[in-house]
Amino acid sequence: MNHGRDKIVELVDRDSVIISHHARVRTFERNISTDDLLSAIRVGEIIESYPDDEPCPSVLMLGFIRADAYHVVIGICDDHLRVITAYMPDVEHWIDTRTRRRRE
Repeated sequence: MNHGRDKIVELVDRDSVIISHHARVRTFERNISTDDLLSAIRVGEIIESYPDDEPCPSVLMLGFIRADAYHVVIGICDDHLRVITAYMPDVEHWIDTRTRRRRE
């Protein structure tokens, strides 16, 4: 997954990031600045990959904003990143910040 990380960092550094309306609403609700969001993406860890997503493959990243863990879903397109959503992992869906609970 390193190739994906390299491309993510490159696109963030080039300011080639589109933040969806949904992600803008969520980050506003949580008082997260665009700079904090981009920083969390730039240094974040890919914890899940969705190579078949359309129109671009996407990943779930774990990043930290003011010491709080956040998950950020981003589409990795040829010439830009698309931030789809950002949220704090909760115990109902996550065992810890990296491990999803399995549905029975």
